[in-house]
Amino acid sequence: MAGPPPKPWPTGLVEHPEPLVRRVLAPNPSPYTYTGTQTYLVGDDDRIAVIDPGPDEPDHIAALLSAIGDAEVAAIMCTHTHRDHSPAARPLAERTGAPIVGCAPLVLDDSGPRADASFDKLYEPDRVLADDEAMTGPGWTLTAVATPGHTSNHLCFALEQSGALFTGDHVMAWSTSVVVPPDGDMSAYMASLEKLYAREDRVYYPAHGPAVERPRQLVRGMIGHRRQRENQIVRLLSENAQSPRELVAVMYKGLDPKLEGAARMSVTAHLIDLERRGMVSRSEDIWQTN
Repeated sequence: MAGPPPKPWPTGLVEHPEPLVRRVLAPNPSPYTYTGTQTYLVGDDDRIAVIDPGPDEPDHIAALLSAIGDAEVAAIMCTHTHRDHSPAARPLAERTGAPIVGCAPLVLDDSGPRADASFDKLYEPDRVLADDEAMTGPGWTLTAVATPGHTSNHLCFALEQSGALFTGDHVMAWSTSVVVPPDGDMSAYMASLEKLYAREDRVYYPAHGPAVERPRQLVRGMIGHRRQRENQIVRLLSENAQSPRELVAVMYKGLDPKLEGAARMSVTAHLIDLERRGMVSRSEDIWQTN
């Protein structure tokens, strides 16, 4: 993971990465959210969509309402339902009258290795978008691209007019996405990366961190990185049977202790994928090659 840029960060300010897109940073920085969640407003001054409204923080909601101004909000669109992405949808819908549209609801009794990874249990969409379904407004079309893996309900949204893809937590420039079983699925995550690699999007706008100007190059590197991790796990288990905790100690030397839980979950996701493919097996928490 890359460290965040020096402060000050543009928290609460409106940035304009391209003509149809505005961006507002939420005040929720952490080791897992970088400088915070980035909410995107897509459209013109008359009718817009809000992507990943973020946490239910009064200052953030006030900043969003100020950025929206007199525009009609056609939809509040969520890529997935982790608590740093969707909770502001409810108060924003109450204030604007807009429908909540996008990913399906998903609630598991799973807090993950970090607070931000827990699910938004109150998320209730008015409309769930399937893969390739779209929301439209004057001069803009946002098409859903199903990308399960980080969560089973994860969607990206493609802005057809400019070639931009809003990638949520699926692809980010500053860090690889955390894949936390049981809902997070490494085989699905890898298939979703391959799906994006086959596309020709011009730029990615993730929910955390900077825009990705060379998206296919980054995705190719992420696929390679995950395959290297997989090969490393198989090699280490071929030497002796080990637990995920023992694997992390070798694979992630010098890791910040705050991130050890996430690394262990990522290794476990790889192990489950390898187990499905018949390459490894386990006895309780100890894994070995077949």
